[in-house]
Amino acid sequence: MLERSNLPYIAPFAAYVLFMFIEDVLLKLGWNADDVRMLYAIKITAVVVLLWIMRNTYSELYSFANVTIKTSMTAVVAGIVVFVAWINLTAEWMVMGDAIGFDPRNDEQIDWVLVAIRLFGAALVVPIMEELFWRSFLMRWIENQNFRSVVPGQIGFKFFFIMAALFAVAHSLWFAGFFVGIVYGLLYMRSGTLWSPILAHAVTNGLLGIWIVMTGNWGFW
Repeated sequence: MLERSNLPYIAPFAAYVLFMFIEDVLLKLGWNADDVRMLYAIKITAVVVLLWIMRNTYSELYSFANVTIKTSMTAVVAGIVVFVAWINLTAEWMVMGDAIGFDPRNDEQIDWVLVAIRLFGAALVVPIMEELFWRSFLMRWIENQNFRSVVPGQIGFKFFFIMAALFAVAHSLWFAGFFVGIVYGLLYMRSGTLWSPILAHAVTNGLLGIWIVMTGNWGFW
């Protein structure tokens, strides 16, 4: 059973998903994709505000005991590997549904303000928000509803794979999502610090954003 004390881990993620739902509804109502682009800025702002309001409850973010050069470098390498996998694991059977994408161009000219907002959200905000929800909360909560008592290294592999499967179905690139869930989950379990998957996630999303802008593969956004 979910308790009120779990809300700080769920609320920012739920807000993010809610805005995705609103965007989908607006598009189905006939709005143009260009008309809903600034909704992303509102979405990220809402997430940042919620994270800030509830910042004192995220005890793992204030623990740096296991943050070492080795764990940091491992996270960076893992983030690069995940980025390469994400842009290549795109066979038809590996994709579920259609991704809307985010095209920051106006009359074929890139709007760098939109790019900056998207990169800020993807590389700095989303990694913290998602890792707090997927790894710090849900991955441990599946193991034990008193999730704060669960040490990352004690998470059973059955629950580890359940978590990876849930992460997969939350993404249109489900196969890549499953791979990512495994990598980030292992980083969390092996390092014992949430900062490891956060750093890897940030590297992945940052590289992905740069690659998208350089290649024009807006569908990956």
